[in-house]
Amino acid sequence: MAANTDAFRRFQEELAALDRAAQQRSAATSQEAEMARAKSEFLLLRKRYNLSVADVIAFFPQEEGIEYLRQIIAESERGARQAGKRQTKSKT
Repeated sequence: MAANTDAFRRFQEELAALDRAAQQRSAATSQEAEMARAKSEFLLLRKRYNLSVADVIAFFPQEEGIEYLRQIIAESERGARQAGKRQTKSKT
């Protein structure tokens, strides 16, 4: 009988550990979803109210602000390359 009780107790402990892990995952997922929603709302406000890059960078955590700057730089470089290609095509 003691073996059954011990096995049942271990089973309950394992279930409790799984429940705790699931709760931690859902909390992390909800935080990520909340941050993504806030980010999209802020970007919409940025366009609507013509906010500066400094406003945007001040809003995001430092790492995300840096990533946002990198995206802006990459887009501007891509646009400059495409404009250069258009000018070269028009000259030929």
